[in-house]
Amino acid sequence: MDQKILFLTILGMLAVTYLPRLLPVWLLSGRKLPAVVETWLRYVPAAVLAALLVPGVVVADGALNLSWNNLYLLALAPTLLVAWKTRSLFGAVVVGMALVAVGRYFL
Repeated sequence: MDQKILFLTILGMLAVTYLPRLLPVWLLSGRKLPAVVETWLRYVPAAVLAALLVPGVVVADGALNLSWNNLYLLALAPTLLVAWKTRSLFGAVVVGMALVAVGRYFL
């Protein structure tokens, strides 16, 4: 591949990756958003995290797995309880990983 094309490809990937992240920050810095928008934006991280995690928890081998032998689903309830009580993402991750590790060892 030509060096010029490679360089332009890297610049294009940089623009496509960072402009959608930086433009809202530049355009909205110093402005006060309406309360409805701020309230709605508070739910975005939880919704994105749920969208990323739920398929990995309930789907196995391309099929829905809600049975009692689904280790990830069994570890989910205590992990959610820890996350809710402590409000600590790190604590929830540690508990979830520990439960899965213990489950894999004994089951």
